[in-house]
Amino acid sequence: MLYFIVGAASFVIAFAVAAIIFWNAGITDHKKKYESKVGSAEERSKQIIEEALKTAEQKKREAILEAKDEIAKSKEKARDELDKERKERLGECARAERRVISKEEAVDKKAEALEKRDQRMAQKEAELDKLRAEVAASHEEQLKELERISGLTSEQAKEYLLKSVEEDVKHETAVMIKDLETQAKDESEKKARDIIVTAIQRCAADHVAESTISVVQLPNDEMKGRIIGREGRNIRTLETMTGVELIIDDTPEAVVLSGFDPIRREVARIALERLIADGRIHPARIEEMVEKAQKEVETMIREEGENAALECGVHGLHPELIKLLGRMKFRTSYGQNALKHSIEVANLSGLLASEVGVDVKTAKRAGLLHDIGKSVDHEQEGTHVQLGADLCRKYKENATIVNAVEAHHGDTEPQSLVAWIVQAADTISAARPGARRETLETYTQRLRQLEDISNSFKGVDKSFAIQAGREVRVMVIPEQINDDEMVLLARDLSKKIEAELEYPGQIKINVIRESRAIEYAK
Repeated sequence: MLYFIVGAASFVIAFAVAAIIFWNAGITDHKKKYESKVGSAEERSKQIIEEALKTAEQKKREAILEAKDEIAKSKEKARDELDKERKERLGECARAERRVISKEEAVDKKAEALEKRDQRMAQKEAELDKLRAEVAASHEEQLKELERISGLTSEQAKEYLLKSVEEDVKHETAVMIKDLETQAKDESEKKARDIIVTAIQRCAADHVAESTISVVQLPNDEMKGRIIGREGRNIRTLETMTGVELIIDDTPEAVVLSGFDPIRREVARIALERLIADGRIHPARIEEMVEKAQKEVETMIREEGENAALECGVHGLHPELIKLLGRMKFRTSYGQNALKHSIEVANLSGLLASEVGVDVKTAKRAGLLHDIGKSVDHEQEGTHVQLGADLCRKYKENATIVNAVEAHHGDTEPQSLVAWIVQAADTISAARPGARRETLETYTQRLRQLEDISNSFKGVDKSFAIQAGREVRVMVIPEQINDDEMVLLARDLSKKIEAELEYPGQIKINVIRESRAIEYAK
């Protein structure tokens, strides 16, 4: 075993020594091969380096040559571009120079033409001056010749020409006025007729003439003595309490109450009728009945005012205006009841307003209040127009209503269409047949004024107011008024009548010119 182990170890050692020897031999051989390869590689690298240096040198020389060629080409190209740009600049300068030269030539030509034109103008001006002088001289010669032939001076001829032109203008004006009036009349009359007829057809009102007296019927004539009383105490008490005069005459079974104030007259009538019905007539009873009658009349006044406003559809009136409206029931104008007239004017105003497209409520309100001043005009100073406007302002009516009240008789200029409508409705209501009656004195005075106004115009021979003042016929002197001046005279006459007279409806003006030729046979 030991031998085996020693043998194995010797074998291992021997193998190891052999391996080391072979390994050293391999390394040495490999080293020699490597060294030989390194030597050949170094030689090869040297060759490659030498060849690379040669190639690089050659490339460098070629690059330098190419660069020189490129520089030469770029210089040549830049030189060509510069030459081209220089040539273009030179061309532009040449063209600009040519344009400047052509403009200078054109300016020179224009200056020369202007100079020639100035010369021609100066020449023509001289010729015109010469012609003016010749025309002036010729004109003077013609004027002298005309003056010599006609026997008129230039001033006289001018006056004659102006007179002829004035007559022509008058003629043309008259013809134009006549045509326009005819056209306007045809159109306006048709439209106005339609509107007025429509309004009147839709508004019906009763008219009853009232007076300043009231009649109380008695059951018998013995009642007259009881009304008079012992030593006239009863009648004096009644007259003192009411302010109304009692007329007891031979009229059978009747007592007449006379007084300018219709409200007092109504109070006296009611009190007297109740006294007659009661049978107890003495001063104390009379005072009691008069007080009751006054309260009843005040209630009646308020109710009448409310009924009038309700009938017209007018709301929101001040209570005092309602009372004043009720008082108008006892007020008359030319025999026409003032309250009925106001109601009719309100209804007509509303109908007219609806026809022409105006606010109907405002028109009715203005129509109802237009105569409100008549309820106090016998108690206060001033016209009913002025008093009515003041009352409307006092009770806060708007400016349109106030203006309509002020303008319904033409005292002020209407400022709204409502004012014109109220004015027209008032005229329609007053102009209805039977609506009003005039006193004889007022009627004759109006006719006299119509004739006086007509006779005040130059060229009028005489005039006649006919058809109850609805027409005036004017006879003119034919030698002083021609046919054209007749038209102007009729127009001027109508304007003056409108400005100076107050009248219901319209007045027809008929101007008549008559020419006669008279000769005697001998």
